Amino acid sequence: MAARPPLVALKDVRLQDGQRPLFDGVDMAIEPRTRAALVGRNGAGKSTLMKMVMGLIEPDAGDRSVQAGTRFAYVPQEPDIKGDTLLDYASSGEAERWTAESWLTTFGLDPNKPAVNLSGGETRRAALAKAFAEEPDLLLLDEPTNHLDILAIELLENELLSARFAVLVVSHDRAFLNRVTQSVHWLEGRKVRTLDKGFSAFDEWAAKVMEEEAESLRRLTKKIEAETYTFYRSITAQRTRNEGRARLLQAMRADRAERMKDQPRELHLGVDSGVTSGKLVADLKGVSKAFGDRSIFKGLTTRVIRGDRLAIVGPNGAGKTTLVKVLLGELAPDEGTVRLGANLEPVYLDQSREGLKSDMTLWDALTPGGGDSILVRGHSKHVAAYAKDFLFQEAQLKQPISTLSGGERNRLLLARALAKPANMLVLDEPTNDLDMDTLDKLEELLESYDGTLILVSHDRDFVDRLATSTIAMNGRGQIVETPGGWTDFIRQNPGFLNPPPSGEGDRAQRGGGGETRSSAPAAAPKKATKLSFKDTHRLKELEGLLESLPALIAKHDAALADPDLYSRDPKAFDRAMTGAAQAREQLEAAELEWLELEEKKAALGA
Repeated sequence: MAARPPLVALKDVRLQDGQRPLFDGVDMAIEPRTRAALVGRNGAGKSTLMKMVMGLIEPDAGDRSVQAGTRFAYVPQEPDIKGDTLLDYASSGEAERWTAESWLTTFGLDPNKPAVNLSGGETRRAALAKAFAEEPDLLLLDEPTNHLDILAIELLENELLSARFAVLVVSHDRAFLNRVTQSVHWLEGRKVRTLDKGFSAFDEWAAKVMEEEAESLRRLTKKIEAETYTFYRSITAQRTRNEGRARLLQAMRADRAERMKDQPRELHLGVDSGVTSGKLVADLKGVSKAFGDRSIFKGLTTRVIRGDRLAIVGPNGAGKTTLVKVLLGELAPDEGTVRLGANLEPVYLDQSREGLKSDMTLWDALTPGGGDSILVRGHSKHVAAYAKDFLFQEAQLKQPISTLSGGERNRLLLARALAKPANMLVLDEPTNDLDMDTLDKLEELLESYDGTLILVSHDRDFVDRLATSTIAMNGRGQIVETPGGWTDFIRQNPGFLNPPPSGEGDRAQRGGGGETRSSAPAAAPKKATKLSFKDTHRLKELEGLLESLPALIAKHDAALADPDLYSRDPKAFDRAMTGAAQAREQLEAAELEWLELEEKKAALGA
């Protein structure tokens, strides 16, 4: 079968951002029904490029072509939820209300819930529901896993894997990208390189590309050195100037200068574990905590030893932050005892970013006591120099925090936290909005950290790489601890995080099922016996298309049968040709999808 034309294609696209170009000759194509990642460093322009793909930003030069009739849906990093209810919001675009209602329910939201005072996870799920309900040809997702818990991330993965549309996603979540992507667009050095494989193959490929780039730069440098020697020796000997050679040397030097500008700046992370804490950090025996009639956890017995790397995982609202506060002695348990070790100096990185006010400047945030220097792990350092270690430019120091991107705000929080000596680091969702280079640096830092680490995260890959022990909470008062990371936990506790069987959720919430270090897995979900509401509706749509498309094809073919059409009306001829080709492509896709749904229906016995 011949390759189908791309939904959107960018050719030699250029965009200026201040004195230097943000994009300088970007080529990129997105084909129908493909799931692609867009990766690159913070500040490389990923969000801008996504908006350019959608047509929200015009390039300064180059071409953007779009297949006729292509429908877009977009979920930005920080969705703006408007409307009286979530249903009003989700149906405010191209979606039918019943479709919007169905997708809100799929993403675990009450369609009639007021669209105000939403948590970060609810905001993200509402935006995803709206985008899915609009049934686009191309869905663009900018950091879609931010603020989602692990169950919601896995739900999103499953919906994307079964989707009929194309997807372009920006994400730092390696486990998510490994599972859903089929190709990778890498924005680096103001250009885009494309890998026609999933993200799991990206690291090895990118390393080879960077090695080739470094070797090319090394050869260019050697060539400049040789050419410079020859050029000036010729001047000395002959007192004449070879203008052609001079221009060549100047061009090579300019080329090298541009390449050097595109070399990524290095992030400098450091941490001081301060005074050594006692070997025992925290000892919990039979600890329980509840709010009202809701049990958060019950009968927890565990011990944290100096140097442990403890991950805490579970759905949003399960009580992970409550457990952290109990571990730190900030919140008293209802039952049991908590004994803390000696000489603890904890530093807490809060995902809510409460310490950052939008009207304060980056300078103010780094120097809350005023002045132009900051005490960094016991040594005074100028605020501009310290900010540079975290990739901030001097011009940004006087800008309000509201102008910073999500990744920049998270780097700022890291800068503040890591400036203080700490023999215990408590990191609550530290990976949100960070690019993968920064994540790799943070992982390297934490791997070599000799203090105690408590990590609250929904990033499964991050937990796997760092955790020596994982405590999981399922939101029903049950809690379990497993040696190792996320993969070890899932292997040893299958079904623990699954939603409860119908009717048991309220009982568990009232405190009827809390256990320590072990829990009976939730019952497997009831096997479906018929097509879902969405599939049933889609099947009816497809049956209508199978009836209407052949008639449309016949209409176009009849017009093309006129031997004088092209000479009489070339534009009408082109419209008929394009319409016939598109209708045949739609018919082929509809037939395949109809067959798949019919097979699914037969397998279910519906």
